[in-house]
Amino acid sequence: MKLFQTGIALITVLLIVAIATMLAVAMTSRQQLDIFRTTNLIHHDQAYLYALGGESWSKWILWREAQDSQIDHLHESWAIPLPPLPIEGGTLHGQLEDLQGRFNLNNLVPDGKVNPDEVIRFQRLLKALELPPALAQIMVDWIDSDEEPQIPDGAEDNIYLLQTPPYRAANTPFRSPSEVRLLATVDQEIYQKLLPHICTLPTRTPINVNTATLPVLMTLADGLTADEVNQLLTNREQKPFQTIQEVITHQALAGYKVETEAMAVNSEYFLLTVHVQIDRAKARLSTVLHRDRNRVEIVMRSQGDY
Repeated sequence: MKLFQTGIALITVLLIVAIATMLAVAMTSRQQLDIFRTTNLIHHDQAYLYALGGESWSKWILWREAQDSQIDHLHESWAIPLPPLPIEGGTLHGQLEDLQGRFNLNNLVPDGKVNPDEVIRFQRLLKALELPPALAQIMVDWIDSDEEPQIPDGAEDNIYLLQTPPYRAANTPFRSPSEVRLLATVDQEIYQKLLPHICTLPTRTPINVNTATLPVLMTLADGLTADEVNQLLTNREQKPFQTIQEVITHQALAGYKVETEAMAVNSEYFLLTVHVQIDRAKARLSTVLHRDRNRVEIVMRSQGDY
């Protein structure tokens, strides 16, 4: 009997030890998980603060360039991508882009009224990218305030309410290029073709001929070819255009009716993209900056893509 009681006591002790061990392991695991989670949160906050530091530095670079030059081109210091820089525990790298080197979709309907000249220019961009010209009318309908579709290819609520889930046309200016993905007939392939050549700025903006992409430069005159635009690109690589007069008198544009009101040699809007990694934590910051000759202001800031 005594032996039996001793055995029971021993088993009880072993069970208590086992339970205590399990509890200790569980508490330790939970503690390690909490430490890991807290470390990630701290690193993410640090990464975001470093990204904001990159934003402040970029604002200073843009302001300084504005004091030194009346034009903006791809040989200035702002246009040089920042290589990965070592920071405590990780790296930071970033890049500034001239958004006026792209076509501003909100130019299509400035101040609530369709601009036929801008629609034609956008159709030239679509042609250069081998995309359907009907997209121009679809974009106009997304911005304009009425609910009447453009004829023959427009799209208003009559199209979007049939989608799953249903939604309505914005009838306001674009806030982000990603909004284009909502438009009728726009799939991922079309969106990716357009994305490097479009922007959505809050005011009507001319195209900076010193920074614009080849397809965007092809919008400046009817019938302008890629070969002729390449002559402009070669010229600006050697020496950026100082005035619009230099552009319109260039031999590549001989015989063309060039639309000077759509051109500029300087810019006000820029896109900053900053990537920061600290240990496993990553931060990506996209900021649209507006610059005049006296200051640089933030138009939009996003923890992700523009």
